[in-house]
Amino acid sequence: MTTLAADREIEALMALHPKGFDLSLDRVTRLLERLGNPQDLLPPVIHIAGTNGKGSCAAFSRALLEAAGHLVHVHTSPHLVSWAERYRLAAEGGGKLVDDETFAEAIARVAKANDGQKITVFEILTAVTFILFSEHPAEAAIIEVGLGGRFDATNVVARPAVSVIMPVSMDHEAYLGDRVELIAAEKAGIMKRGCPVVIGAQESETALQVLIETAERLECPTFVYGQDFLAFEENGRMVYQDEDGLMDLPPPRLPGRHQFANAAAAIAAVKAAGFEISHRAAEKAMTHVAWPGRMQKLMQGRLTELAPKGADIWLDGGHNPGAGVVVAEALAEQEEKNPRPLFLISGMINTKDQSGYFRAFKGLVRHVYTVPVSLSDAGVPNDELAVRATEAGLTAEPVSSVANALMLLRDTWDGPAPRILIGGSLYLAGAVLAENGTPPT
Repeated sequence: MTTLAADREIEALMALHPKGFDLSLDRVTRLLERLGNPQDLLPPVIHIAGTNGKGSCAAFSRALLEAAGHLVHVHTSPHLVSWAERYRLAAEGGGKLVDDETFAEAIARVAKANDGQKITVFEILTAVTFILFSEHPAEAAIIEVGLGGRFDATNVVARPAVSVIMPVSMDHEAYLGDRVELIAAEKAGIMKRGCPVVIGAQESETALQVLIETAERLECPTFVYGQDFLAFEENGRMVYQDEDGLMDLPPPRLPGRHQFANAAAAIAAVKAAGFEISHRAAEKAMTHVAWPGRMQKLMQGRLTELAPKGADIWLDGGHNPGAGVVVAEALAEQEEKNPRPLFLISGMINTKDQSGYFRAFKGLVRHVYTVPVSLSDAGVPNDELAVRATEAGLTAEPVSSVANALMLLRDTWDGPAPRILIGGSLYLAGAVLAENGTPPT
């Protein structure tokens, strides 16, 4: 396969600049000044932070705005298969991933402006976001935070139309702190004085309190899930409620009860940003929303052909205990509707709480096949990961690849067509989509 020009540019930058995180805004601010501060030339920005649910909120926000006829840019991270997935440029009929020529030219321009100064690749790529989004017309820009909030490279937008904080839980403790209130304080760093804030459903009262207190101190108009807006299921439908009244909507296309709250946060965010969303647009958004690699059903592809006949295969990149809980709940819902034996194929990286993730599936999963994560240097060896799964109360065995795990299950399982979850890492999800021949578009 030929290497795309944008990939070559990024590989060259990675050779020059260190991987990893170096939390500061000084480097990216200096670079953006050299580029003419494109972050100040964006359309209204919906800025989204949180531990889990950021990507779903971005997907729902995009679906809502596009259903209402708006042109929307979207920045998400990380990508699954291609770097270009991070940049969706506004287009009539729905945004499109940036083309290679435009992407490569923007990277080269940003790298030239940086002039070899010390900087992280994420900071370069964030500057690329602002270049692309400022130079292509749109009516809104949805920007997902990479890590944390306060020192994230995206946090140079001075006046977002709305700042959104999705569920906060333990993750990236080495960088953000080892208590949920410290992590919440970092996420709250994207709030700007006087700018609207939407706080999504929070599991932790401590985190919620930190977020509300920060918003109050900054005199932000604040909309809190469960107080100012909420969503609930009624007769198989999703009902959204806020001070403007009720909207009776189809259930979100993204599976799992947690997606009701994610959808609600997006509706509240889009409205807080100043956009009107009609009932018809909200209905269309719920049925058209898409978010690859997050409880994505694999319907076809090279890997699916290796599975037991009739298997129900799901892919999810969630990688921390909070994500494990919501994915397990989504699968428990599937079990209620259509009972099947559930198997887990999992690969994880060493910065995540592996046992915490696996504990969410105790009593739900028949057996775990642990696999290497080929796209990350930080992948946990599959035999070590099997030990973590066993410690969490599951039966597990190491297998050399997802393909081999599917074939092993096909050759050894003698029962009804199973349900299979492939999960535990976005790196794993990306590798699976690439190998399956079904990358995001």
